[in-house]
Amino acid sequence: MIYRAIASTVQRDITTTLINQSTTLSQLNQLLTHLIRHNQTNNLITITKLTQKFSDFNSISNAKNLFTLFSNSNPPDLFLYNVLIRGFSRNNLPFESLSLYYQLLKRTRLKPDNFTFAFLVSGFSGFLAFGVEKFGILVHGQVIVNGFGSDLFVGSALVDMYMNFSRIGYAYKVFDEMRERDSVLWNTMVSGLVRNCCYEESLRVFSDMVGGGMRFDSTTLAVALTSVAELQDLRNGMLIHCLGVKMGYDVHEYVVTGLISLYSKCGDVNTAKLLFELINEPDLISCNAMIAGFCFNNENESSVRLFRELLVKGEKVNSSTIVGLIPVSCPFGYLSLTHCIHGFVVKSGMVSNPSVSTALTTVYSRLNVMELARRLFDEFPKKSLASWNAMISGYAQNGLTEMAISLFREMQKLDIHPNPVTITSILSACAQLGTLSMGKWVHDLIKKEKFESNIYVLTALVDMYAKCGNIEEARQVFDNITEKNVVTWNAMISAYGLHGRGQEALVLFNQMLHSGVSPTGVTFLCVLYACSHAGLVEEGQKIFHSMVHDHGTEPLSEHYACMVDLLGRAGKLEKALEFIYKMPLEPGPAEWGALLGACMVHKNIDMARLASDKLFAMDVGSAGYYVLLSNIYSVDRNYSQAASVRKVLRNKNLAKTPGCTLIEVNGYQHVFTSSDQSHPQAGAIYAKLEELMEEMREAGFHTETSTSLHDVEEEEKELMVKVHSEKLAIAFGLLASEPGTEIKIIKNLRVCVDCHNFTKFVSKVTDRVIVVRDANRFHHFKDGECSCGDYW
Repeated sequence: MIYRAIASTVQRDITTTLINQSTTLSQLNQLLTHLIRHNQTNNLITITKLTQKFSDFNSISNAKNLFTLFSNSNPPDLFLYNVLIRGFSRNNLPFESLSLYYQLLKRTRLKPDNFTFAFLVSGFSGFLAFGVEKFGILVHGQVIVNGFGSDLFVGSALVDMYMNFSRIGYAYKVFDEMRERDSVLWNTMVSGLVRNCCYEESLRVFSDMVGGGMRFDSTTLAVALTSVAELQDLRNGMLIHCLGVKMGYDVHEYVVTGLISLYSKCGDVNTAKLLFELINEPDLISCNAMIAGFCFNNENESSVRLFRELLVKGEKVNSSTIVGLIPVSCPFGYLSLTHCIHGFVVKSGMVSNPSVSTALTTVYSRLNVMELARRLFDEFPKKSLASWNAMISGYAQNGLTEMAISLFREMQKLDIHPNPVTITSILSACAQLGTLSMGKWVHDLIKKEKFESNIYVLTALVDMYAKCGNIEEARQVFDNITEKNVVTWNAMISAYGLHGRGQEALVLFNQMLHSGVSPTGVTFLCVLYACSHAGLVEEGQKIFHSMVHDHGTEPLSEHYACMVDLLGRAGKLEKALEFIYKMPLEPGPAEWGALLGACMVHKNIDMARLASDKLFAMDVGSAGYYVLLSNIYSVDRNYSQAASVRKVLRNKNLAKTPGCTLIEVNGYQHVFTSSDQSHPQAGAIYAKLEELMEEMREAGFHTETSTSLHDVEEEEKELMVKVHSEKLAIAFGLLASEPGTEIKIIKNLRVCVDCHNFTKFVSKVTDRVIVVRDANRFHHFKDGECSCGDYW
């Protein structure tokens, strides 16, 4: 009897050893056949080990059959159940694992443990398909009911799952409720935030981890380096580098790779190369980082050279190599290179890789080759969140705002949760289109998704409210931001400038300086713009002087153009011209265009001729400058010269951008063009317009026709001006909205003098507030007055 027991144990040990040493699925199948033939399928340890091995070889059907075979005659223990649940989860079969879990509950008296739930959760974490999230939440409910809500192993799996679903708020909730936290949980939290592009938040969590004395490893450090690299935060990156040196992690390949990426993305490609050259035998990962570094710094020849070296060596490149090679950051001038890379990935079969497809979509979008970008997006069967973001962002950046919003709504219908990148892109589209109702809906979504602490989302929200005409709401969002970066300050200063509130922009600029945030060139541009549109000449000159002498910021062409605009709008045309001649840079279209615009306001024909000569000599190809000069001649009643300019315009095949105006009523947008008859309520709109015009004539209002075509009768000129798109939009707004409510319209061109006077009059006789966003700024009309003070 004793000998039989010893023999059985020896046999079991031999079988276990053979299972462990099996390296192919064929060997495992032979072993299983042997066990069945010799009736040795009743040993729990052997069956458990074999089930696990089949799962590891992705032969989950064999694992399931083996479990069934054993359970038909023997009761499986919890360990065997856990092994198969883990196998299902690792083989992307979360619903099979859930079914087995319910079988465990109903058919046995076994109680699931923390491993059961961790394996269940991880199955749904890696399975990103429509409707899966609700099952993940269901499993979370089971975790809590069974008393494992504060278990570290389960908690880490839950955090990872919610991060994969982009449910950052839920992940934080699980993390915050953990009484004890180990390095795995911290790492899961940091890496999850990075995956969701919450780079500043990931650094905050990393800082709390280090500050709390929690041990971290090279993986933690590599993830933190990803964040500082994406933020291009060289100072904190160097601090993390020092921390790595101190802990001895600076020689780990993932950390070195992270450092190469950091210095490359911060523009220090020489340090990146030095780090790369210190590696004795660079592996593919470090080569990928260097290729991406070269490409990011517009050294595409170097990146292609290193790529070719890898191919010559017979190295098998991967998707990361290709993503680094694609000129995402500096695509302009590299369309042919992008086509070559696209061809290579099609031939090599890597075009189906989500990262490669997304990078190509991004480049084509940035090069405004939207048809190719959309084709790539549509051809990819399983779209990642990054691919949705790339396409939505591409539409928004190319002014195809309605397409961006439509795609975002499609994404919502598929129950794909956005991340901060998605939100900032869609807020940009809302801002461009001026759709406040959609913007408010996105604001509610931000609260729902717990993105209220993300600085980029909040900054985009400030910008959206400002560009949709709600400056008070923009300021409220701004004031609620606890830690403002320079982009946030710029957004609010720019908002005040856009609304003609120059003094408030200056006050905010001074508050920014006192807060310790250093201004950038963009900051000064926003402040100068605000001064220009508010007529604050002296203040603007002081700001420009301070920018150069106190802050050491080198003015760019845009700053000089803003100063010309500031002086020109105030009627100081000679000073504006003198400023142009004293510029250390060669004056370009921006400066001469600003001067020409000022000449139109102040009717200075001689200087207008000088400015236009300079512009036309540059052959800028803009119809706007020709139209502006023609209008200046028309105002001076020099109709022959006006006709001559328009003839040149026609000969050059340059077309003036047609004017159009958008108004949103009850969540629906209506677009009007000049003399538009297409609207279903056209008859009522023109009748309302005629009614208003009659009231205005009785009140002594005269139509401003000085810039209309000179070769028609005055009565026809009045008719042309009367049907400008903004007048039609305002008339429709009066018909379609409740009395006393605010009317907001968006005009794609600068509002003309006549329409400006018309809107002032309408605001008075109808007792309405009318907000107009034109190509330059906002106008707030109330009681017959405009916020611009007729200074625009």
